[in-house]
Amino acid sequence: MTKRQKTRFADDDKYSIRILGLMRTPPLLVGLVLGFLMSLATSRFEEVLSKHVQVAFFIPFIVYMADAVGTQTQTIYMRDLTRGKAHFFTYLIKEGALGVLLGSLFGLLSFLATIIFFQWMLLALAVGLSMFVAIATAPIVNMIIVELLELENQDPAMGSGPIATVIQDAISVIMYGMIASAIIL
Repeated sequence: MTKRQKTRFADDDKYSIRILGLMRTPPLLVGLVLGFLMSLATSRFEEVLSKHVQVAFFIPFIVYMADAVGTQTQTIYMRDLTRGKAHFFTYLIKEGALGVLLGSLFGLLSFLATIIFFQWMLLALAVGLSMFVAIATAPIVNMIIVELLELENQDPAMGSGPIATVIQDAISVIMYGMIASAIIL
């Protein structure tokens, strides 16, 4: 049996800019590639976007809310992981339930705001359902990325942000595109 390799954490006090840059580049390159693929996936929803430009207005809104919820989970889980207090499956269940709760709340609020401002039931339904799905999945995605990096002896603080963000963004955009296409077209 080989001894597990110790995780090398990025430390601005300890490492040079060159070393820090080398440590930060790989997850950002993964994010770049996945971001490009997300752009290609978004183009698959050209029909609904070209017929109803209002659908595009909500992409940044849905993506931001999912990222915000996911970042909260990621930060709390990483903090407790470094303190030795994190139990993956306990967090997964609680954060998953919290994602569904917050997704329901913000999905409903998004539905109501969209119906009030745009007075279009189908758009409001697409936005509300998409907000629910995006937020409900965000904690799970972020926790899994952190845990995988930790298991691979990689610094979760370095890689989980860029990787989890682009994966969650892709999920949010693809689900919104699919839901909007199904409901509106």
